Amino acid sequence: MADADWFRTSIMARQGVAGGVPGRRHELTDAVQAGTYHYVYGPYAEPVLEIDPGDVVSVETVDAFEGKLKTEQDRPSEKLKMPFLNPQSGPIRVTGAEKGDVLAVHIHAIAPRGPQPRGTTALVPEFGGLTGTTATALLNAPLPERVKKVNVDENGVYWSDRITLPYEPFLGTIGVSPEIEAITSLQPDYYGGNMDLPDVAPGAIIYLPVHHAGAFLYLGDGHAIQGDGELCGVAIEQATTTTLHVDLIKGLDIAWPRLETKDFYMAIGSARPLEDAARIAYRELVRWAAADFGFDTMDAYMLLTQCGKARLGNMVDPKYTVGASVAKWIMHQGGDQASPAQ
Repeated sequence: MADADWFRTSIMARQGVAGGVPGRRHELTDAVQAGTYHYVYGPYAEPVLEIDPGDVVSVETVDAFEGKLKTEQDRPSEKLKMPFLNPQSGPIRVTGAEKGDVLAVHIHAIAPRGPQPRGTTALVPEFGGLTGTTATALLNAPLPERVKKVNVDENGVYWSDRITLPYEPFLGTIGVSPEIEAITSLQPDYYGGNMDLPDVAPGAIIYLPVHHAGAFLYLGDGHAIQGDGELCGVAIEQATTTTLHVDLIKGLDIAWPRLETKDFYMAIGSARPLEDAARIAYRELVRWAAADFGFDTMDAYMLLTQCGKARLGNMVDPKYTVGASVAKWIMHQGGDQASPAQ
């Protein structure tokens, strides 16, 4: 099934205010953002752009270090200042979005931008999956600092003369404003945020529960490639030009982000400890199966035990992220009532 064909059957196309039809096109460039990036998700920043449901936006994002790690001789402890990491573009206000709605964001493309070597990974003191951190306190000394710069284009990530990794871009961080909190962009939660989930990639649709009038969409933290867990804490970070198609679903009651692709549905949970993130994700997938696909809740619970898949987003951030997914063809068999996706 071609991307255009499956999109016409997607939740976004069937339930969105704009019905999946692209509207006006906008550009959110560095110049429009005026160098004012955001390090928290919250309702207190002034929107830099207002769009209607159905509009398409091209957004220039900066990398997670705002370009401050320029060479392999740079030391993160000298160049970076906590908590001013993971800068976000936006917020983008969506006309008509209200608490209790869902923002649907179809990711069309994520292109690398900036001078080579444009990809950056690093070992940052007291950060990562295999070292002591402020939250996982150990007596061991921090690991040595290191920065690696790599060339990146849409044909590959050039790790070394012998290793070229595939270009598999995604948004490490995307979400909407909480209702009243202002929360660091380093953290994922019920509104999205720093999930570092590789499935938030071109072709996918992410569904975000709206908590504030206008939704206030933020995004950033583009990755050229990342393994499950973002083990050392830093993927191949890159500045991007990201193209999004945004729609609004009125009155859809979801508690956590969801994701849809051509092949599967995914519910996303973020928490510590890691097993609680997995529990949230699977609970939301069970509830989704019961609410929208006609399954008995306990039957869905038992069924997902046999065929559910768990994807580890990050195991390094203030909260960890897990995506629980199931193949669409299984959901579409449904229970006693017809699936809305049929």
